[in-house]
Amino acid sequence: MDGNSERLLTPGEVAALFRVDPKTVTRWAASGRISSIRTPGGHRRFRESEVRALLGGDSASPEPAI
Repeated sequence: MDGNSERLLTPGEVAALFRVDPKTVTRWAASGRISSIRTPGGHRRFRESEVRALLGGDSASPEPAI
């Protein structure tokens, strides 16, 4: 394994933490509110440290979609 051992979260896992729909997380990523990386299969993954920072208020937290 390489030096980058940070855990990656699925949109569903991120959605559960923010208590929103997974589609909302995908929209946040598409609009640049939260950064994501793509797997070789094209799926989005989110860095756990960034998600935790957003939950903790270390950065501007994504606003819930209306």
